[in-house]
Order: sequence, then structure tokens, then C-alpha cells
Amino acid sequence: MFKRLLALSLTFGMAALAPPAFAQNCAMRDAVVERLQSKYSEQLTVGGLQNGQNAQSVVEIWASDETGTFTVLLTNAHGISCIVAAGTDFFQATQVSVPKGSAS
Repeated sequence: MFKRLLALSLTFGMAALAPPAFAQNCAMRDAVVERLQSKYSEQLTVGGLQNGQNAQSVVEIWASDETGTFTVLLTNAHGISCIVAAGTDFFQATQVSVPKGSAS
């Protein structure tokens, strides 16, 4: 019983100390963009600046009408892009509605 408890404790302890999973999905922006275009036929759809504590990052959404895939990239000032989300069944909204009573 003690051995099982020790093994579980070590396993969960190592998992807690591991770096975030998305950190493995980072590379220079040019390499990431080339892969999105060649493998998934994705093109830049929208993007904008995200203000951080001491620096700005660029947030981009790449998507493909052909494959239905999309990818959300976060690129820092050094040109390193990280994939923060990806998925399938991409669609474009034709109209954005603001709920009544919301500030516009």
C-alpha cells in the first residue's frame, strides 16, 4: 500500500512541476505560419495587439474554409509564436449582435 501511495505521489508531483503543454507548441513565427499554410491551408483571418504587463503580443486567428480548421497564435516581440488553441469546424459570423442593455 505504501509503495502505491509513494508512486502516485511522485507521479502527480512530477506532473505538477511539468511546464505547460502549450509551451511545446512554440517556434519562430515564420516556421509556424509556413506549417499552417502548407499542412492545413490556413490563412490569416483576424488579428490584433494584446497589451501585457511590460510588452505587447500579437494575437492571430488563422483559419481555412477548405479544411475547416483554425489556429490561435500568440506571437511575442521576439518573433516566437505559440499555438494557444486549435480546432475544427471553423465558421465566420456574418453579423455580430450586441445584447440589449450593453454598452457599445
